[in-house]
Amino acid sequence: MRSTMRLFRSLICFITAWLSFAQAVSAEDAADLILHNGKIVTVDRDFSVHEAIAVRGDKILRVGKNDDVLALGVEGTEVVDLGGKMVLPGLIDSHTHPNSAAMHEFDHPIPDMQTIADVLAYIRTRAKTLGEGKWIVVRQVFITRLREQRYPTRAELDEAAPSNPVLFSTGPDASVNSLALKLSGIGKEFQVTGAGHIERDPATGEPTGILRSCTRYVKVESAIKPAAEEDRVRRLLELFADYHSVGITSIADRDADGSAVDRYRALNEHGKLSVRVSVSRSLDPNGPLDAIEEKLRELAANPLSIPSRAKADARLQIVGVKTYLDGGMLTGSAYLRQPWGVSDIYSIRDPEYRGVLMIPRERLLPIVRATVENGLQFTAHSVGDGACATLLDVYEEVNKTLPIAKTRPCLTHANFQGRDLIDQAAMLGVVADIQPAWLYLDAHTLAAQFGEPRLRYFQPLKSLFESGVIVGGGSDHMQKIGSLRSVNPYNPFLGMWVAVTRQSKHRDRPLHAEEALSRAQAIRFYTSNNAYILFREQLVGSLQQGKLADLIVVDTDLLTCEADEIRDTQVLRTYVDGKLVYEAK
Repeated sequence: MRSTMRLFRSLICFITAWLSFAQAVSAEDAADLILHNGKIVTVDRDFSVHEAIAVRGDKILRVGKNDDVLALGVEGTEVVDLGGKMVLPGLIDSHTHPNSAAMHEFDHPIPDMQTIADVLAYIRTRAKTLGEGKWIVVRQVFITRLREQRYPTRAELDEAAPSNPVLFSTGPDASVNSLALKLSGIGKEFQVTGAGHIERDPATGEPTGILRSCTRYVKVESAIKPAAEEDRVRRLLELFADYHSVGITSIADRDADGSAVDRYRALNEHGKLSVRVSVSRSLDPNGPLDAIEEKLRELAANPLSIPSRAKADARLQIVGVKTYLDGGMLTGSAYLRQPWGVSDIYSIRDPEYRGVLMIPRERLLPIVRATVENGLQFTAHSVGDGACATLLDVYEEVNKTLPIAKTRPCLTHANFQGRDLIDQAAMLGVVADIQPAWLYLDAHTLAAQFGEPRLRYFQPLKSLFESGVIVGGGSDHMQKIGSLRSVNPYNPFLGMWVAVTRQSKHRDRPLHAEEALSRAQAIRFYTSNNAYILFREQLVGSLQQGKLADLIVVDTDLLTCEADEIRDTQVLRTYVDGKLVYEAK
């Protein structure tokens, strides 16, 4: 009898202990947030789609069927009925310039300029506001996007502001007026050192006012009000909030200086960095090579840099460096393998002109080698196929003695390509960040300049995907807050629509529809592919158990909707680390 009682008491203790253990396990598995009755697009390897997703803390707990995921709910779990809505991983923009973009209208609102008349009207207003002698600067109003598709002339700028120096700048290229030339010492005898050249009147030899990759010689003096650090932080946080409103949870800053990194670090330390930021530090390719190599070693040793850590920081990391290899397609200075051709649009008169290569190959080679040696990602603004070919040849040369694929060497922009360049990039493990907004806004001008046959491999997204090149979508967001009013627009659903349809703003037919992406590829373009390019694939980019809970809810089924509905997609909710950072009103 006693032995039976002892056995009974032991059994009760075992059952009590087992129940306590089961309850503890249940508590550990309980979800803080459950989204169910939806279409959860995981963007995993199989592109699987499920009904529900559970989040605990900052990580994804489970993705699966409604009943299985709802079983993880306990008292206090937030449960959201999606009503059939789609959930995607948080979107990633692989190319932004957030610090300068956020401050663009800090001094005064800047109107949208679509014609030469708009540009001149703005210049007249600024001349009246500033008074005589003050510099008037117009930045990033690209001639491809003006109705006249040309630069404002020196004479037009003189007429609009005869007593003010004027700089109409489109990146490294510009049109300036007579007073700007005079104050900068750019006259008939002026000679360019290094990359770039000055357009001259063939009859007189006088500068026409068009400067190719020579804005460094313009002695501009800022006339805008100075900004305090708190102003810069406030504007940056406003921009980040707007990024969340269109589903962006991670970005790459593709040309950050030291002050930008310090700003990100301070925000991160105070828990205010609401987007994940991957930084490409700006790299000046000029000066002694040993000094450049020392800077690369110092950068690799930075605690935020990929090479110095066992795993990526959840919010802020430095992935490598970025420099500028050629000019732009929007300004007439991208470096091409074939001549641009004489052009009224770009004010090109030399039939053999191929654009501007800013870094000679023999200079580029040791810089790329040193970057790879230090475990950093190298990328360069490489718009033209001549620039892409130059950088890929350098990558291939370095790869002969130093494997480069692990550093995920990158082509930035890579608009003009060729079948040979795509195959070379695939063979080397080179990645690319490309901006569909350029096709959307500029295809009509490029077709007028080059003809459609020459644009066969313009942003060849389908060919890149099929070749195995990891290519990610970005915006090159430069100016203004607002996903559709910005230069360039950073609305990722507009980018997806362009990638799927190859449609542009001023054309009635697609540009080489054979390079269009599928719906699934377009989603990967802004999620898992960018996560890989930015060394984040273990943390974000897909909705899988154990990854960070960056996700968005959208009002449109991107896999089944009419193609034109993609661009109008609205974000209903944005979560970062499982926390709601945006909800549509």
